Amino acid sequence: MPTIHVELFEGRTPLQKAALAKELTEACVRVLGGSPDSIDVIFRDVARHDWATGGTLWSERAAPAPAAGAGGSSS
Repeated sequence: MPTIHVELFEGRTPLQKAALAKELTEACVRVLGGSPDSIDVIFRDVARHDWATGGTLWSERAAPAPAAGAGGSSS
């Protein structure tokens, strides 16, 4: 089954990554079938100074405002 590679900026909490891994795994099982145990999710944190879009490093761009609900806590 699939191995999913997720590259994202540094700063996500382990709780956020666990939630994303769970959602990605559930989606793969729903769409592709198979067992959740056969799906791997690999996270790679990338520093903003190591990622450029349109020729501009993200470290040189204005920092984005935190997204609502991005804290990873549940009610």
